[in-house]
Amino acid sequence: MLLIPLFLYSPRLQSQNTPKYSNEFLAIGVGARALAMSNAMTSVADDATAAYWNPAALTDIEYRHQFTAQHAAYFAGTANYDYISYARAIDQFSHFAVSVIRLGIDDIPDTRFLFDDNGRLNYDNIDFFSAQDYAFVLSYASSVGLIFGNEFGRGLTFGVNFKVIRRKVGDFADAWGFGIDAAMKYRHYDWDFGIMIRDVSTTFNSWTINQDNLAAIFSQTNNDLPGNSLEITLPKLIAGASRTFRINEKMGILTSADLVFTFDGRRNTLVKTGFASFEPQLGFEMDYEDKFFVRMGIGNFQRIKEFTRVDGGSEQTYWAFQPNIGLGIKLDDLVIDYALTDIGNVAESPYSHVFSLKYSLDALSGMYSKDKRKERDGKSK
Repeated sequence: MLLIPLFLYSPRLQSQNTPKYSNEFLAIGVGARALAMSNAMTSVADDATAAYWNPAALTDIEYRHQFTAQHAAYFAGTANYDYISYARAIDQFSHFAVSVIRLGIDDIPDTRFLFDDNGRLNYDNIDFFSAQDYAFVLSYASSVGLIFGNEFGRGLTFGVNFKVIRRKVGDFADAWGFGIDAAMKYRHYDWDFGIMIRDVSTTFNSWTINQDNLAAIFSQTNNDLPGNSLEITLPKLIAGASRTFRINEKMGILTSADLVFTFDGRRNTLVKTGFASFEPQLGFEMDYEDKFFVRMGIGNFQRIKEFTRVDGGSEQTYWAFQPNIGLGIKLDDLVIDYALTDIGNVAESPYSHVFSLKYSLDALSGMYSKDKRKERDGKSK
C-alpha cells in the first residue's frame, strides 16, 4: 500500500518539467551518529532522530521524553545547518515527535545599489540578506504487535511524517510547501529492517516572487523577470537492514546497509536507469559497554570525469566515494556524538565537523520498555 502512490505518480510527474533537486536541504541528514555512518540509518535509528530517518522507529525509544539537537557548519562556515527534535511516548502503543530543521546562508551582500545615481561607489548602500530553508515535521508511530497481540504483526511498526516547508530568499522570493513521508520497521530475531518513502505524497513548494523588488535590476541586465512557480519533490525510497554482532559481554559491532532509490531520472549514482537510480550506504558502529562508540561509513558513490588530458589522450573517468568517521559517548541520560565528514573531498572542500546532543528523561519500564519489546520480538532470550 505504501508503494502504490510512488509508482502511480512518479512516471506522470517525470513527464512534467519538475526540478530534480528541490528541497535538497532535507537530504543532508541529521544527527552526528547517522552522518558518521554515512546515513545508513533506516533500520538503525532508535532515538528522536528516527523522526527524520524512519518515523516507525520512534517506538524503539526507551524513554518517555527525549530531546536531540545538532549544529553543523558547511563550506567553511558559509552555511549553517541546525536541527532540534522532541519525542514523547503517548501510550504503550505509540509515540510522536516534533522536529525543526534549518539551513541558512546569512549575511549575503546585496550590491544592487552599490553605485549611486552619479555612478560613484558607495559601500554604505550595501545591504545584507539571508537565504533560509525551514522544515517543520510532526511524526507519529504505532506498534502493530502491541495492538493486535504477539502473533500478529510481531515486531512491526508503522510511522508517518507531516511536513511543512518554508523557504525564503531575503525580500526577493519565498515559498510554502507541504508533504508526507511514510515508513515501516520490522524486527526479526537479530535483524532489523526498515523502509522509508520520503515525499510519498510528493511535496509541493509554491514560490512567490517579489517582482517589484527585482524589476529594476532585471531590466538593467536585459533578463526576463521570473514569475511565481511550483516545485514538486518526487518520492524517494530507502530500504535498509542491520544487525548487531556481540564480540563478548562488553563489545559489539553494528553493521548497517541502505539502498536509496530516486525516481527523477538519471542521477550520478552507482546504478542509474531511465526509471530509477540507486546507490548504497554502508555504516558500522563498535560499542564498548554501550557507553563508548566508534563509527564509520561509506556512501555518496559518484563517477568523476577528469577533464585534464595527458599527452593528448581522452578524458579519464573513475569512481569515488565519501568515507565518514565519528565518535560517541553516553553519560547516563546524556549522549554526545561527533562526526567528521567530507574527508574524501579534502581537495575541494574542508572537513565538516558535526556535533549533536541527546538528552532523555523518565526511562520506560515494564512490558513496554525497549528490552521487553526485543525479548517479545525474539531478538534476545
